[in-house]
This record gives sequence, structure tokens and C-alpha cells, in this order.
Amino acid sequence: MLLSNLVAYALHHSELYTFQHLGALTLTFVGYQVPYVVAFRLFHTYAGVIRYSSFVDLQRATFAMATGCGLAIGLKYLGLDEFGMPVRVVDLMSGALLGMTLIWSVRVLVKYLYEAAFKSPTDLERVFIYGVKNGGMALAKSILNEEPSRYELAGFVSDGTEMPGRYLLGARVYFNDEHLVEHLINAHVRTLLVSPLKNELLRNNPDMVERLVSAEVKIRMFPAEQEWDGKSELTHSQLHEVEIEDLLPRDKIEVDLPAIGALLKGQKILITGAAGSIGSEMVRQVATFGPAELVLIDQAETPMHDVRLLMARQFPHIACETIVTSIANAPHMERIFHEHRPDYVFHAAAYKHVPMMEDNPAIAVQNNIYGTRVIADLAVKYGTKKFVMISTDKAVNPTNVMGCSKRICEIYCQSLNNAIAAGKVVGDTQFVTTRFGNVLGSNGSVIPIFKEQIKKGGPLTVTHPDIIRYFMLIPEACRLVLEAGTMGKGGEIFVFDMGKPVKIVDLAKRMIQLSGAKDIEIKFSGLRDGEKLYEELLSTKENTKATHHSKILVAQVREYDYETACRNEERLLEASYSFDDLEIVRLMKEIVPEFKSQHSKYELLDN
Repeated sequence: MLLSNLVAYALHHSELYTFQHLGALTLTFVGYQVPYVVAFRLFHTYAGVIRYSSFVDLQRATFAMATGCGLAIGLKYLGLDEFGMPVRVVDLMSGALLGMTLIWSVRVLVKYLYEAAFKSPTDLERVFIYGVKNGGMALAKSILNEEPSRYELAGFVSDGTEMPGRYLLGARVYFNDEHLVEHLINAHVRTLLVSPLKNELLRNNPDMVERLVSAEVKIRMFPAEQEWDGKSELTHSQLHEVEIEDLLPRDKIEVDLPAIGALLKGQKILITGAAGSIGSEMVRQVATFGPAELVLIDQAETPMHDVRLLMARQFPHIACETIVTSIANAPHMERIFHEHRPDYVFHAAAYKHVPMMEDNPAIAVQNNIYGTRVIADLAVKYGTKKFVMISTDKAVNPTNVMGCSKRICEIYCQSLNNAIAAGKVVGDTQFVTTRFGNVLGSNGSVIPIFKEQIKKGGPLTVTHPDIIRYFMLIPEACRLVLEAGTMGKGGEIFVFDMGKPVKIVDLAKRMIQLSGAKDIEIKFSGLRDGEKLYEELLSTKENTKATHHSKILVAQVREYDYETACRNEERLLEASYSFDDLEIVRLMKEIVPEFKSQHSKYELLDN
């Protein structure tokens, strides 16, 4: 600033006069530096790192300079000139303007030299960013400020018509139309980064995805389950190569988080199947609401250990018991309920693989059916407020043992709830059931299998050209389970709107395309034992009632007598110890008349 003041003074006076009085002028302007020191200190002008200078730093420096200049002019009128060479107001203002110019020139020069020294454009991956509002700009700034850099920002993509042709952060904005791929190629760009606010638009624009994938443009986006608040900083390291889960069209699901939090905060929660795909996500989501205690049950030791580590790492403040046991181990479950007395039970434990249960119906009865009865009865005995069972769409018009076992679980829980309501069973527990279809990426589901087959070079095995399935993200499904558990009053079977079904062969083709592979074959292996071409969320004899949530319906199902349900389960359990598969399945068909086997050795029982 001292140099700026002297130069500005020389511009308004003769150079000879300035030189002759340089000593006196220097002393005078030293006095005028005090206001600038105060102003720079006040606005923390020197707190920033020069190579990261931004518009915010420009504003801060401008305000500091204006404040310092104003204080200096005030000092002049207070008589500072009497102690040195007289200066004019225009000299002080010119000095401030020149100082501002020099400060910013130095910052720009340092930033340029740093980038020239440490950022080699030839090594950077040129990218476009899809999104020009908050999310896109936050992502762009993350890229520009990264060191060492990996990306070179070459352009933006906008859905609006007002931005194309303009420039943001030195990069041109292009319109999202049929010429987008052409613009990418002309700009030597092979990667599109997607703003988190554009995830849903991209998923619901298959034409855009098709054009990009066909042109072998890599798409990177934020995890589908990650929500951005529009304010916090984005880190582009969170971006991942787009996967099929990211591109399946689906509507955004909103839930009443305050109501769920009010229900679960400070409560004791027991979750069965806590190490599984659904159960472990239930653990994560329930933990965010601050329960007093989590009691987690699963019989898979290694995944359960992973859950224990997750809780210790992310939620160390929550009391958590991780117990390796089977829900069908009645004495152990009795001890757990007696010791912890949970307020809420989320029952996700079950054997779920159709072919495995088709070959092992006795185990399906002992684990799925008897295990559910054990914990349901204990929930009533030890005063659990609400019991939420996670069922499946395979329980509707079942064609396999697994689906039928889950339907029998539904019958037991609903009939027990009705018996409590009628005063036939003493207790206050409310039983709620939730039904939904396949969840994306769950253990043993089709997508992980396809990924593994692609890694090996194929072929991808699809059971039938026309087979279709409903899909939902695991976090979305768990949020709906929590929402249904909140709204349920007891006895309901909630059905989730799963959106549009997806043809599995189309899923396979898209995954091959996304992988960049060219010659991977798709083979049709034939329907597996008990497998349906399509899944149903309601039987032909069931209707639904709407709820306040557009994605959750209540199935109006046939109700069963509790005592009859108990007798049927006792007969089934006794038969299971004989391991006579035909007799076990015959009894299951007797209990659930709509159970008609398909592509199974048990079809002879339907004749």
C-alpha cells in the first residue's frame, strides 16, 4: 500500500517534486498505512491461501480497501497532514485503487504460475458437468480447487434454454439436446460428471443415457442414496462410475422423518437379520434417530462382525448388542427378550433364496415360520409396542416354498394381532407387515451375479426372455418400512408401490453396454424351480386401501383365526422334523390354498 500511495501521488504531481520530497512523503504515507492495517485485520484479508483466491476473496479485499481508504481520509481531516507532506483526497483514493489493482494482480499471477507449474493439461481428463445451478457449480469448484488435478473443466450441460452459449468459470454452457454427444466429441471430452441435483433427471431420461452410452461417454454421478442439502461442500471424490442401479427409472421417495424420529428416539430397538442386505441398512437408518439401545441378531458371524465394527465407528454413543444366534433358538431368544425388553422389533431375518428353500422346505419351516412365531410370541410376552415384519411379493399367490413360508408368517402375525385386539390373547403389541419386491444389489440378487459374469467375460445367464421384476433401492425400501411402521396401528399388511417392472433381459443388455464390453453373450437357462415369470404385490382376491403416503398401500387380505393358525404351524413344525419334503409342502398347500408350484417337483401335489 505504501508503494501504491507513492506511485499514485507521483501520477498527480511532477516526478521531480515527488523525488525531492520522497522522505517526507514516505513518512506521511506510513502514517496513512495504519487505517489499512486495521481494515485488513478486520476483514482477514491475509487469512486465505493466495492460490485458492475466489470471488469471495475479491469481495473481502475490496471491502477492506474501501474501509481503509475511508479511515485514511478521516485521518487527513483530523490533521495528519500537519505532521508531514500535505496530500489530497484524490491522492488517497488513487492510491487505494492502485493498491487494489496490485493486490489482485499478484493473486492472479500466483494462481496462474502455480497452476502452470503443478497442473499439466495433457494429463488431465477433460469433462463436462451436467447441471449449471448450485450442485453443478459446487462440483465445478471442487474440481478447480483440487490438487493435484485430475480433471479439466471443458464445459457445462444445461436443460434450460437461457444458459447455452454463455460461459461459467471460463467454460461454455451447452444445451442438452440431440447434439450433446457431438459437442462432447468436438471438445475432446469423454466423461460427463453429473450434479447430485440431476441424478433423478438423468435416470428418467433414457434417451440421453442411450446416446451417451452408445458413444462410449463415461458417466460419473453421486451415489443414488446420497442426498445433498444444496449448501454443504461437494467432494468430487464421491463420484463413481455409473452403474445400472443408478439408471433404473424411479420416483423419489419422501418419508416423514420427524414422525419416525419421534417414534424411535430413546427407545430399545431389536432388529433380526441385522447382518443382511435389508437388516444392515435398517441398523444404519434406525441408529440415526438416536435409540436408547440397539439389539442386533443374526446367525452369520462374519457379516455380523462387520455390523459391530460399523456401529463402533459411526455410532459409538449408542448402546449396541450384536448377538450371533438363530431366531428359531427359542431359549436363547427368550433370554434376549427378558434381558433387553425391546420397545420395537423389526423382523428382517429369513431364508430368502427360492431354489435353496425349494430343496430344503423343512429348514424354511423351522427358520422362517417357527422363528417368526418365536419372536412374535416373545414380543407379546415382554411388552413390545410394535412388531414390524418384512415380507416379500413372493408371498402373493406363491409358486414356491420360500414365498409360501412368508405368507404363513404374515397369517400368523396378523391373526395374533387380531386375537390381541379381540381380547383372546393378553398383550398390547401391534403387528405390522410390509411387502415389497427385489432390492437392488442385495446379496445373491441378479445384479451382483451379472456384474460377476461380466468380469469373467460372460455369458450372462437369464432364466427366460420374458421374465420381469420390480426393483427398489435398499435405503428406499428401508425408509418405507420405517414409515409403514410409524403409521401402522396393528393388523395391516402394507404393500409398497415399486414403480414399473423391469425386463431382466433388458437389464442384462444395459449392464453389458455400461461395462463397455462388445462380445458378451446372453444365454437363457430356463426358469428355476418355483420361479415366476412375474411377481405380484397383491393376490387376485386382494384389494388395497390408500394411506397418506402415495407409495404405501394397505392390502385388504383374507383374515385367519389365530387358534387355527397356531394348530397349522404346530403340524408343520412336527412334519419338518421328519424332513419329508412332499408331506411338508402338502401341508403348506393346505394352509395356503393359492400356493401352486411352478417348474417344481411339487407340481404333482396340485393335481
